[in-house]
Amino acid sequence: MQQTPDQLVQIRWHGRGGQGAITAAKVVAEAAFRSGYHDVVMAPTFGTERRGAPVTTSLKLSMSKIYDLSPITEPDVVVVLDHMILHEVDVTAGLKPGGWIIINSPHPAAKHCFAGFRVAVANVTRLGIEAGLRKGVVNSGVIGVLGAATGLVAIDTLATAIADEFSGRSPEANAQSARLAYAAAQTIDCTGGS
Repeated sequence: MQQTPDQLVQIRWHGRGGQGAITAAKVVAEAAFRSGYHDVVMAPTFGTERRGAPVTTSLKLSMSKIYDLSPITEPDVVVVLDHMILHEVDVTAGLKPGGWIIINSPHPAAKHCFAGFRVAVANVTRLGIEAGLRKGVVNSGVIGVLGAATGLVAIDTLATAIADEFSGRSPEANAQSARLAYAAAQTIDCTGGS
C-alpha cells in the first residue's frame, strides 16, 4: 500500500474476546510510529464482550495529524484473527473497494475470495505452534500477514515491536510467529482487475 503524506490508513480488527486483537493493534501502532508515521490512533470497542465473543478495534495510521478519533466505519484493511468469524460478522461492511482482508485461516486464499477486495491468508494458528506458542495465540502471527500484504510496516520493525510487547512472555516465539506468517502469506486479488 503506497501512502501519501496526507492519506489516512484505517485498519479494523475482528477477533474474539481473549485472542488479543487489541494487543495486536497496539503493537502495529507502535511499529508504525517507529517507522515514521507521525500519528497513530487506536480506538478499542468495548461493550458486553466475553471470552470467545466477537470483538472489534480500530487503528488509524497517518503521516500527518489525525483529527478524527471516531471508530472506523470505512476501513482500508480488515484483519480477521479467526476465520470462523466470517460466518458470524460481515467483516466487509464499509470496506473500501480494493481493500485488504487479512485472515487467519487453514484454508487457501482462493477459498476466501471476496469480490471487489484483495485477500491475504495464512494458517497463523499452526504457525504459532511451530514458533513455540501455545495453541490459540494468533495475534502476533496475524501481524505478520498484515505486514506481508500491505507493506505498511517492515517485518523487522513489526517483529521488534512484538518482542518488546511480549517481553517476559515468549518474545522470541511471538516474533518468530509473525516472521513465519509473513513468509507463508498467500494473497489473491478478487477485485476483477489484472
